[in-house]
Amino acid sequence: MSSQPFGEPTIGPDGSLCATADAARTDAAPLPLAGLLALACGGFITIITEALPAGLLPTMSAGLGIGESLVGQLVTVYAIGSLLAAIPLVATTRHFRRRPLLMAAMAGFMVANTITALSSSYALILVARLVAGVSAGLLWALLAGYAIRMVPPAQQTRAMAIAMVGAPLALSLGIPAGTLLGQQIGWRWSFGVMSVMSLGLLAWARAALPDFPGQADAGPLDLRRVFHLPGVAQVLGTMLVFVLAHNVLYTYVAPVLAVAGVADKVDRYLLLFGLASIVGIWLAGVLGDRLMRPMVILGIVGFIAAALMVALWPASPTLLAIALAVWGLAFGGAPALLQTALSRNAGASADIAQSLFVTGWNSAVAGGGLLGGVVLDHAGATTLAWTVLPMLGVSLWIGWHPRGWRTPDPI
Repeated sequence: MSSQPFGEPTIGPDGSLCATADAARTDAAPLPLAGLLALACGGFITIITEALPAGLLPTMSAGLGIGESLVGQLVTVYAIGSLLAAIPLVATTRHFRRRPLLMAAMAGFMVANTITALSSSYALILVARLVAGVSAGLLWALLAGYAIRMVPPAQQTRAMAIAMVGAPLALSLGIPAGTLLGQQIGWRWSFGVMSVMSLGLLAWARAALPDFPGQADAGPLDLRRVFHLPGVAQVLGTMLVFVLAHNVLYTYVAPVLAVAGVADKVDRYLLLFGLASIVGIWLAGVLGDRLMRPMVILGIVGFIAAALMVALWPASPTLLAIALAVWGLAFGGAPALLQTALSRNAGASADIAQSLFVTGWNSAVAGGGLLGGVVLDHAGATTLAWTVLPMLGVSLWIGWHPRGWRTPDPI
């Protein structure tokens, strides 16, 4: 694989990514699946590393001799690392070559999971989790820009969908499998397996991913300029409110299911959500390059319909299952669509824009957990779905204008 499959993209006068002559000749070229799947595996490891302590809460608590609330802070510290690291790291490393930088982020997971698997010190594991969170912040900021640079403009959303498939696979299959493994043979083995997977990913990435140069003329980081590029603020605003609403409901889906008397089947409902998310990613990959704006709008409307079903019929297990399937379908393609749109709008500043995306996404995750917890404590689980409906209305309003969702420039 050549180091520049499609050359450097041409940057238009408004900062957008334009098709190059090389891209015109390669619109029908096969996708570089080996490299894109390596990126997807990176996302898979990232999500499992983040959420696995939640699934292994009791066993890790017993093994480390600490309370479950302290084990929960391993997830919190990870999120804080991602939240705080994305923008500074991208700013510092803009002139670095992309593949070594991406591999350094992947190596962070190998180190952090190895320490978690072997150490009996809660403080050391806490530091390792912070390192893993920092690595995640860098990886997510790089991943989207990497995927779109590997393909011509007309294949960008398909490439992004493949690169993003690791997240729903981790949520639907990886975390339950890791939790089951930890329950059967010990939680340390789960993190040990993740460490071995990270080592294998490093070899895979080195062999399958092309290398790209950084920005040789990278000047001072100008977040305000990037934020004000046409369409960037719109995409970020749509994402922020949409993901906030998602996490208010998803973080506390177990109490919602308990209202319908299916608290013992949470894993099955989440599996349904995850499988529907994979279908959503597939649809985004097939249709997103030509129908980006309709798919974004339909995704928000689909989530509104699902939330309404949960709000109106909270005691019906059947309707809750339908609602989770619709919700998963609506949510699954959102990361690929939003990140592709953001990268197109940001042009040469795509990595900076993606760092804003990662920061906003993690802020929404944290904010959703906090807001959902307050609503749950003061108004009960049946109020959560009603809470997200106004947010989704705001997301729909922000996302409605076609400015942020342009298709590739014509050739």
